[in-house]
Amino acid sequence: MSQLPTGPSLDASAETAGDVQWAADARQSLVHTDARLCKRFEQADNVERLLALRARAVDQLIREAWLRCVPAGAGLALFAVGGYGRGELFPRSDIDLLVLGETAAQHSHEADLARLFALLWDAGLPVSHAVRSAAQCVQAAADQTVLTALIEARPLCAESAAQQALARAISPSLIWPAREFFLAKREELLLRHRRFGDTADNLEPDLKDGPGGLRDLNTLGWMALRTFGVSNIDALVGLGHLGLDEAAALKRERLVLARLRFGLHLVAQRPEERLRFDYQKTLAERMGYADDAESLGVEKMMQGFYRSAAVVRRISDRLLQRFEEQFDGEAAPEPVGDGFSLRRGYLSADDPLWPHGDIRSLFALFACWARIPEVRGLHSMTARGLAEMLDEIPPYTRVEADVRERFMALLRGPRAVDTLARMARLGVLGQWIPAFAQVSGRMQFDLFHVYTVDQHTLMVLRNIGLFASARADERFSIAHEVWPRLRKPELLLLAGLFHDIAKGRGGDHSELGAADARQFCSEHGLSSSDTELVAWLVEQHLRMSVTAQKQDITDPDVIHRFATLVGTRDRLDYLYLLTCADIAGTSPKLWNAWKDRLLADLYFAARRALLEGLEHPLPEAERVQEARDSVRQQMRLLGHPDTLIDRQFAAMPDESFVRFRPEQLVWQAASLIEIRKGGTLVKVRRIMPESDALEVFVHSPDRDGLFAAIVMTLDRAGYGIHRARVLDGPDSTIFDTFEVIPVGSFADGDTARLEAVLRKALAGNIQILRPSRRVMPRQLRHFRFAPRIEFLESRDHNRTVLNLVAPDRPGLLADVAHVLRDQCLSVQDARIATFGERAEDQFQLTDRHDQPLTESSRQSLRDALMACLEPDRTPGDPH
Repeated sequence: MSQLPTGPSLDASAETAGDVQWAADARQSLVHTDARLCKRFEQADNVERLLALRARAVDQLIREAWLRCVPAGAGLALFAVGGYGRGELFPRSDIDLLVLGETAAQHSHEADLARLFALLWDAGLPVSHAVRSAAQCVQAAADQTVLTALIEARPLCAESAAQQALARAISPSLIWPAREFFLAKREELLLRHRRFGDTADNLEPDLKDGPGGLRDLNTLGWMALRTFGVSNIDALVGLGHLGLDEAAALKRERLVLARLRFGLHLVAQRPEERLRFDYQKTLAERMGYADDAESLGVEKMMQGFYRSAAVVRRISDRLLQRFEEQFDGEAAPEPVGDGFSLRRGYLSADDPLWPHGDIRSLFALFACWARIPEVRGLHSMTARGLAEMLDEIPPYTRVEADVRERFMALLRGPRAVDTLARMARLGVLGQWIPAFAQVSGRMQFDLFHVYTVDQHTLMVLRNIGLFASARADERFSIAHEVWPRLRKPELLLLAGLFHDIAKGRGGDHSELGAADARQFCSEHGLSSSDTELVAWLVEQHLRMSVTAQKQDITDPDVIHRFATLVGTRDRLDYLYLLTCADIAGTSPKLWNAWKDRLLADLYFAARRALLEGLEHPLPEAERVQEARDSVRQQMRLLGHPDTLIDRQFAAMPDESFVRFRPEQLVWQAASLIEIRKGGTLVKVRRIMPESDALEVFVHSPDRDGLFAAIVMTLDRAGYGIHRARVLDGPDSTIFDTFEVIPVGSFADGDTARLEAVLRKALAGNIQILRPSRRVMPRQLRHFRFAPRIEFLESRDHNRTVLNLVAPDRPGLLADVAHVLRDQCLSVQDARIATFGERAEDQFQLTDRHDQPLTESSRQSLRDALMACLEPDRTPGDPH
């Protein structure tokens, strides 16, 4: 085989005026063709027709170039292969060609072929090519990906003898028999899916290679072609491998996916297959999706994609199993009871006419499936019977009470989470609960929610399933202790199922979802107390998260308000587990050791408040003394005498005994032994043994700009701050504690190194420190909004509270701290929270005289912050 050099321009020595003119005319012709097809696309013409028309136009140009460059009788033939071989061509797709001819002919016409491919490049055709003999095709096709391109070869300039030679070279009798080809393509498909997390519900899905994408449909076509010799999946209907409804569904979803890909190529102006944020809004507008009160146009477009991908995957799974049965044959059934058997590990209904339109039979299937852990999945014919009945499944409001009780039995039975996930994937859950169907494939155009609503719901249920397992999950420190206290675990499952079910309807989704949950529980025969518990959990499912992340949970008033809202230990247990499952199910990166500990702290504080009674909260003085006694006891165990302990306590602010846990106070008090009066102490430790979250403690004489210096140094070291506690100690000292995680590739989690970096920075002139320059990540650029700045008075009127909501970006907190330093303001406390692309931070501030900010100071700070937060400002630029 010879591979010829190509490039975007003709070699000047070989160029002729005729070739130059032809290339210019061909390029212009292609531009006109694409413009016509683009217009027809925007007029909603059939996308398959557009793909065929573009392929036909390119065919004509390539044939003309071939006739110009390759003399008749050269012994060479030209074929379109790959996607182009199928007779379809997307606007920016590559054009794959095969030149077939014996080695002697290849060498004799090497210059002609070089001229051909250079001419095609000059005409604007992105050609990739191979030049092979029939024997070389056999060798190359040992790689199944090469064979895949060749089996769809379409002659462009080839006599029948050349077509027959290629067909013989790639014949199943010579290379890659049908069964081996099927196994290789199935393994390739599984590996490809794994690269995308085995889900199509990614924020920036790949239309071509992602799960449920066009490549899956192509793979089914290649398998059908190699196995049965049919070039169209529709032909499998006549062979009994595909139902009419299945074939119609695949054709319908292929049109959806192909139209998206066609439009994406137009918007991106390059061969882009990933539906990135850069293009989503523009593409949605181009395809006619408009915003309304309930959804953005881009969210509607993406929901259509996710639903199409789900259908493709569902039918693809069934068809792959039928191909497998074609090769391996049907195994003898192994009865497992209730009218079901196992066939090669797949659960199959014994009755070939199952399920007879009876939803009770469907629920019996899921009950049997839950009972037998080794089931590989549904048998293809049983899955097909289920699919054919989908549209006949009534919602729970239109069935008898005994049917609803069967559903509740599934929730109370073994592996309930797996059962709900299966029902959702197969489309049953959306029919049973129509509100769930409305959020199927529904996405939110932000970086906080990385899953569609239905996929997020299943992730939440999966986390609840982890809590139920006997083995403790190290990510959730106390969940396995709380779980056994639940009276009825199925109530938590129902709360997880309904907590986001009303998203996209307008209004408060928590209130609307609570109404849905209340109706569902009532219809399913739950007691009034159980019904109200589920509805309350749905309505309040965000409250614990918001309280923990946005309020000071060391403040007794905050704890008292939260405990009053919860009311009972029973509700607290359910709400804690639902909150953990919800946060961890929102994004793989959102849950961390810091959030785990934060929620656990709030849980224990609220539980204590409930135990002590909400009418008589413990006075702060008693809380301080209780904390001192606990810390003293632990320090004695470490061998420290009371005289040393008393000296350490005297150097620590009283407020720290309210704000910190005893083990933190022991760590701080023991650390202070190392320094002399007036010295600076920097200590860093890991929050949990297996976590990358770190706790940073800084004790130092106070001075202007100290908070900003610490924040900017942490930012330069590659650490993001999740929480900051800033306290004033005796003798004008500071007790600052930061909880941080690595966010930069250069942050290695080395505690000793971070201590050294901070010590060095604080030992120098902190006034010369500046925020580092950072590049804005691509994704964040597409989620800009106007910053919001709000000033409030603290409860004791001694401080000014600054609430800041702004688009997140690298170095944001360092820039804000720099502004606060320039304004000569002191940070008395800080709460840092990031939700996807949104930073929601709160600072308690005083001026240089330790007083709240005046109105003029507030206005000056507002102006400086707005200049800092200007969306188009380059991070790190001078203020």
